[in-house]
Amino acid sequence: MLDRLQSLADRYEKLSELLCDPDVANDTKKLRDYSKEQSDLQPAYEAYTEYKKVIEELEAAKAMQAEKLDDEMREMVKMEIEELSARQQELEEQIRILLLPKDPNDDKNVIVEIRGAAGGDEAALFAADLYRMYTRFADNQGWKVDVMDVNESDLGGFKEIIFMINGRGAYSKMKYESGAHRVQRIPATESGGRIHTSTSTVAVMPEAEEVDVEILDKDIRVDTFCSSGAGGQSVNTTKSAVRVTHIPTGIVATCQDGKSQNSNKEKALQVLRARISDMMRQEEEAKYAGERKSKVGTGDRSERIRTYNFPQSRVTDHRIGLTVHKLDQVMNGDIEEFVSALTLAEQAEMMDKGE
Repeated sequence: MLDRLQSLADRYEKLSELLCDPDVANDTKKLRDYSKEQSDLQPAYEAYTEYKKVIEELEAAKAMQAEKLDDEMREMVKMEIEELSARQQELEEQIRILLLPKDPNDDKNVIVEIRGAAGGDEAALFAADLYRMYTRFADNQGWKVDVMDVNESDLGGFKEIIFMINGRGAYSKMKYESGAHRVQRIPATESGGRIHTSTSTVAVMPEAEEVDVEILDKDIRVDTFCSSGAGGQSVNTTKSAVRVTHIPTGIVATCQDGKSQNSNKEKALQVLRARISDMMRQEEEAKYAGERKSKVGTGDRSERIRTYNFPQSRVTDHRIGLTVHKLDQVMNGDIEEFVSALTLAEQAEMMDKGE
């Protein structure tokens, strides 16, 4: 571990030199790439720097302990050794986590798709609730939300909504939200006061760059049509809505949120790239599913991951068995407790596997 840390520290310091090089400063791509690489290395570099300092101080304290000391000084040295030893253990644990393989998509923007599933109008209304929850979470993180396509239900819910979250680290926190979300509550349309169970599905995909997924013009078909709102009524007399079909895979993406056909086409292509990339990723992971099945589960859309029980103000994440009794705060975007717990669970799993 120490050899790996020293190599990391050497690279960090080399990057500091490169970033001061005028040739690099004048090269936008190199400047961006080197800055990002150094930023990624910084937490481990700082932890390693402190770790070396703690080790030096600990060795000095132990050497002092071997000398002839009066009782008061001996007690002080003993306390210092205990404190430094505890800090050493904390740093070793922190460094082990920092050295775990990082998901290459963690820093990317995400495209999120929410669909009402089982439960009809109530599922669509819950899909709208989930959308509000994520937009408020994004606001708290300082991220920007951009709606790409929406299909409203008659009661104001969402049969489907697709949106992008722009912000560094968005995928690292949002990736755990993929799956089936179950709600238990009395629907507004229920006159008998009975609790219904409905579900909405969430799919979170990292934004795919053009260099990640190349889409050739000959491989797509672009159709335009008039936008429509809830109930299907026409809300746009021009054909600004765009449907893009990827012929080799049959994957389709639409966008009708903007008034510009070109803007809608670009957004539809973003969704298309993300879906193709997601399909390729899931196919790759399926090859290793038997030996590398994740307990946390960050990609299976059919997996029931969380239950929101309104009568008991209870939210339970079934993957890690975490239950909180603050449903109002969660629906208002306070999901950080789940994100942190799921991150720790995944890290623990990776450490158990010795990755």
